[in-house]
Amino acid sequence: MSRRNWADSCHLIGVSAVLLIIVSVCSLTPAGKAASITLNEDGVLLIDGRKILPIGFTGGPPPDGPTPEGKPAFEEIREAGGTFFRTGIQGNNSWNEDTTAQEQVWMDAAARYGLYCWPRLGKLSSLQQGDHAKELLLRSVLNRFRHHPGLLLWKNVDEPWWGKVPAESMIRAYRIIKEVDPCHPVGLTQAPRGTVADLRPYNAAADILLLDIYPVGYPPGRHSLGPNKEISMVGDHTRFIKEVADGKPIWMVLQIAWSGVVNPGKTLRFPTFAQERFMTYQALINGARGLIYFGGNIKAAMAPQDAKLGWNWTFWRRVLRPVLEEVGTRSPLAAALVAPDSKLPVKVEGAKDVEFCIREVGNDLYLLACKREGQTLEVKFTGLPAWAASGEVLYESPRQVQAKAGQFTDWFAPFDVHVYRFRRRILP
Repeated sequence: MSRRNWADSCHLIGVSAVLLIIVSVCSLTPAGKAASITLNEDGVLLIDGRKILPIGFTGGPPPDGPTPEGKPAFEEIREAGGTFFRTGIQGNNSWNEDTTAQEQVWMDAAARYGLYCWPRLGKLSSLQQGDHAKELLLRSVLNRFRHHPGLLLWKNVDEPWWGKVPAESMIRAYRIIKEVDPCHPVGLTQAPRGTVADLRPYNAAADILLLDIYPVGYPPGRHSLGPNKEISMVGDHTRFIKEVADGKPIWMVLQIAWSGVVNPGKTLRFPTFAQERFMTYQALINGARGLIYFGGNIKAAMAPQDAKLGWNWTFWRRVLRPVLEEVGTRSPLAAALVAPDSKLPVKVEGAKDVEFCIREVGNDLYLLACKREGQTLEVKFTGLPAWAASGEVLYESPRQVQAKAGQFTDWFAPFDVHVYRFRRRILP
């Protein structure tokens, strides 16, 4: 999608009088210019021209709610490197006066703290031919929020292939979404079900393709139907949705909690820091250009003190914030995570289960690598530029590796992640 100026590209569309009541119950949009949201040729999201790795939450803490320490919750999340919340209607609810007013509250609060929303349009994003009343309501919702500074992108029907929602009806709605609001992308999330051929017809209803995968539970790995029941299934499913997307950007939805650990008869289990860190990096290494963490608002997964505040702050402190401090918008790795993949001929020897990617930013070379399950092995990376010498292992200070003639070796245990940074010396 090319960048466009709001005043030139976004046009007003009339809303039926019968639907104006939805607008009248909402407060005015906060002062401030709505952001320009675009995607570049590498699938990276740009907010007002600035590259960003979007990190979201389904769902977030209550708008204007506090942390356990009394700090504004949204401020805490922004400072840690978070970007947005999935909002909009929940479950089988419909867009009406109440849900529209609630979305206004979310967007206003997000905008105040420099955050964004990903509203779920739900059934409005699947239109049958001739369903004029539903189309009018869709246009009304789009027009209500399309200029809001708290809007990041739109979410259409969730997991549509698994839910047997026809692709044609979603494509019909998508065309209307883009007609009314060409300035915000549409993100479509699929379940870890179906084949490439099953899911590809839905690509025409979205700008960004997402897939959710939650490996941690008892027994492990039951969210996937594939043979791999280890947490490394995240990489498998990232590559799968990348193949489905056929060149479109992909984001991954990762686990905090889900129905498989909170429903009656299930055993509550959370990812550890090491597991969440591995799943996060494995998704990024395999091509994810955005991340969403699911389940922080599930009350059945909250300690009593967190339930009073409406969000899983215990998991946030112990696991998620430390992960975001490594990959969030304010992390030392932020620029590398939005850079294109390098064309350097780097290879790994000594293991078939080490996955990696190379990014170049200015005079710095980054190598992100993770190992799947299996044995602890020493591996060799080759193909680095001749200038690469001493490499810092980020987040493992003071550890370093030494490269010579474009090669270096290091150890990997199962589910290890290592992030290397080599800096070119510039002579005066």
